[in-house]
Amino acid sequence: MDAKDFVKRVKEDRVNFISLQFTDVLGGVKSVDMPLHNLEGALEDGVWFDGSSVEGFARIQESDMRLVLDPDTYAVLPWSPETSRRARVFCDIFMPDGKPFAGDPRGTLKRALAKLAERGWTYNIGPEPEFFLFKGTNGHGVHPVPHDVGGYFDFSSFDEAVTVRTELMQALMSMGLEVEVGHHEVALGQHEIDFRYANALKAADNVLTLKYTVKAIAAQHGLVASFMPKPVFGINGSGMHCHQSLFDDKGNNLFFDAQDEFKLSKTAYALIAGQLEHARALAAVVAPTVNSYKRLVPGYEAPVYIGWAQSNRSALIRIPRYTEGRNKSMRAELRFPDPSSNPYLAFTAMLAAALDGIDNKKTPPAPLNNVNLYHLNAEERAQMGVGSLPGSLAEALDELEKDRVVMDSLGRVTYEAFVRAKREEWDEFRLRVTDYEIERYLEVA
Repeated sequence: MDAKDFVKRVKEDRVNFISLQFTDVLGGVKSVDMPLHNLEGALEDGVWFDGSSVEGFARIQESDMRLVLDPDTYAVLPWSPETSRRARVFCDIFMPDGKPFAGDPRGTLKRALAKLAERGWTYNIGPEPEFFLFKGTNGHGVHPVPHDVGGYFDFSSFDEAVTVRTELMQALMSMGLEVEVGHHEVALGQHEIDFRYANALKAADNVLTLKYTVKAIAAQHGLVASFMPKPVFGINGSGMHCHQSLFDDKGNNLFFDAQDEFKLSKTAYALIAGQLEHARALAAVVAPTVNSYKRLVPGYEAPVYIGWAQSNRSALIRIPRYTEGRNKSMRAELRFPDPSSNPYLAFTAMLAAALDGIDNKKTPPAPLNNVNLYHLNAEERAQMGVGSLPGSLAEALDELEKDRVVMDSLGRVTYEAFVRAKREEWDEFRLRVTDYEIERYLEVA
C-alpha cells in the first residue's frame, strides 16, 4: 500500500491507535503507540524514539533512532475494544544519519534476503510454533498446570481447548495469516497452529503475530499461553519446525529434481550439507535459551543428533516424502528451532548456513532413513559419523563464537549484543540455586 491508500484503509477500519512494533535482539516485541492523527506525519518522517534502553540497541550517547513504518504489515488487533480500536504496523529502524540501524533484527534479515534476491531467489519458510495453554489461576506459579487433558490430534466436539483454538485461528486469519490447520499436540495442554509458508520476512512477521495473538486471546479466557521450549518436566516440549524451500523468479522450486532417488536437486543436498555442518553453531540462535536444551534431549521427539533423512522424525533435517505432481512442495524441515528464538535472526542464520553449503557445493552424509537415532549408543553414532547438538546454551555459544559463517550473518552489532545478553543469561542460570538442588542435596549433603 502507498501512504494514501494506507491512511484511507485505517480510517475505514475505524482505528484509533497504531502500535508501531519492532523487536529487540532477543525477539521481544517492543511497541510505540501512536494516535491516529499523527499517522500521516509518521508515514512521511518516521517516528523518533529512545533506543538506549532496548536490549541490543544503542548506547546512551547514541540513543536517537527512527522507526520507519512498513504499511504492508498493517493489521487490526482483533482483541482491542471497539471504543479504542488498535492496529499494528511492523517498522524498520534507522539512525539519525538516515542509515539502517545495524542492530535491527528485522533489518538484518531484510539485508540477507536482498542479497539472495540478486540471484533471483526467494527463501520460503513454513514455521510450526508449538505452545502450551495453562490454567490462569496457577499458570504464573512455579509449576504451571495444563488446562486440558487432550493428546495428539485428539478431537472433542466442544471443550475449552477447541473453543480457544478456534478463536485463535479466527483472530490470526483476520490479521492476514493463511492458517492451514490447528490441532492438539502430544503433551497435555499443548497446541499447534500451522500457517501457509511465505517468504522468510513475512514468515518471521507471522511468527511474532502468532505469539502475541495467542497470548492476548488466551488471557481473555483466563489462561496463560507459553512458548517456552520445555515448561513441564517429563512431557514433550515445544519446538518450531521450519519447512524450507528456495524458489527462482519464475516460480520454480529449486529443491526438485525428477531424476533423483528422493526427488532432491543438488541445491537441496547442498543446503542440507550446509545446515548440518553449521548445526552446532546454529543452535545458539535457533534454540537460544537455557531452557531450550531441556527440550533437546532423547525421548521426547525433539532432535538431538546431527543427520538427515526422509520422513525420519529423529533426524535433525527431515525430507517429507514426495507426492506425485507436487513439485513445488519439495522442502527440507529443520527440526531443532524453537519458538523462544528471535525469528528474524534464526532465519538469517539458517539461510547463511544453507548458502555456505550451496556456494561451496557441499555434499551431505548418507541419509539415515531406517535408523532410529535415539536407539543408537555413543559408539554406534561415532562409527556412523553422527554428531550431536550442544548440551547447553553455554556450549552452543562456544560453538557460535568459532563459526564465522553464522557469526558474520548476524553482523557485528547484532552478534555482539546477542552474545553479551546470552552469556549474562547463562551466568544468571549458573548461579541460581534450583528446586532440584534443594530437594537433592539439602538434607543429604
